[in-house]
Amino acid sequence: MTLCVCVPARNEAERLPVLLDALAAQDWPTPVMVSIGINNTTDNSLNVIGAAQRRHGDRLDIAVVTADFAPELAHAGSARRLAMDAGLARIIMAVDGVLISTDADSRPPADWLRNIAAALDRGADLVGGRIDIDGQEPLPPPVLALRAAWDGYWSAVRAIEDAIDPLPWDPAPRHGDHTGASLAIRAEVYRACGGVPLLATGEDLALVMAALAIGARLAHPADVRIAVSPRLEGRAQGGMASAMQQLYKVAEDGGRPLAPAFDHWRARAMWRKRLRARADGHALIARHEPLLPPMPHDMALEVGT
Repeated sequence: MTLCVCVPARNEAERLPVLLDALAAQDWPTPVMVSIGINNTTDNSLNVIGAAQRRHGDRLDIAVVTADFAPELAHAGSARRLAMDAGLARIIMAVDGVLISTDADSRPPADWLRNIAAALDRGADLVGGRIDIDGQEPLPPPVLALRAAWDGYWSAVRAIEDAIDPLPWDPAPRHGDHTGASLAIRAEVYRACGGVPLLATGEDLALVMAALAIGARLAHPADVRIAVSPRLEGRAQGGMASAMQQLYKVAEDGGRPLAPAFDHWRARAMWRKRLRARADGHALIARHEPLLPPMPHDMALEVGT
């Protein structure tokens, strides 16, 4: 299996050394191939990357592509596509090539690549990684409690789905994350679904949906996870920083967020099960589910202290 880690970066000179040191520490048996897309950058990211390559010359194989996008294209979709397409070009001749998206402010554990590869070997075409908050940047207790409440809610949702409509390539226990901070995709699937769409925000989830719509199989193994910075000032509109801002705001307000009641998720899982019984049901679900009416948010989330 030939892996290439793809990283969009914009003025990330401070964060890139942490990521690159973590990639060099992977227990992957061969040097780690890395494609970094530097876009609209004014800091010394290129010097930082060069220093990391010299520091880890026996463990990292880094290639850099640069671009200065016009204002209307200077967004997350362009940046991630730049890095992913450059990575694809590096592994285009590989029989079993895999692109792995991450972000410049991430810190993967040493077994990240190995566990991704194991999930792909079990039959997945895409592998999402659980997003953890970097332990070196702890959250305030109210924010931590709110995040824990959401984790509990989504764990209950996944238990409902696993009981009604289990997927052999995505077995329990599993998490539910599949964002650009940790997302592996087979190169052949990436090409077939058109690559990263040029969206200002949500480009990672749109890539996943496009892959699922052609029948690709997505897994969320419990042992695939990555730590990310909880920074409130990010580089991409609508990205992790925006989500953290919203989490902080709700925690400060002290209210109880609303979420769809579990009965709605039971009904949705039954709908998926019925559709999945068709020959092309897996792809049909990905194409039709976004068109369903949104679930009502009619249950207050239980937030501890």
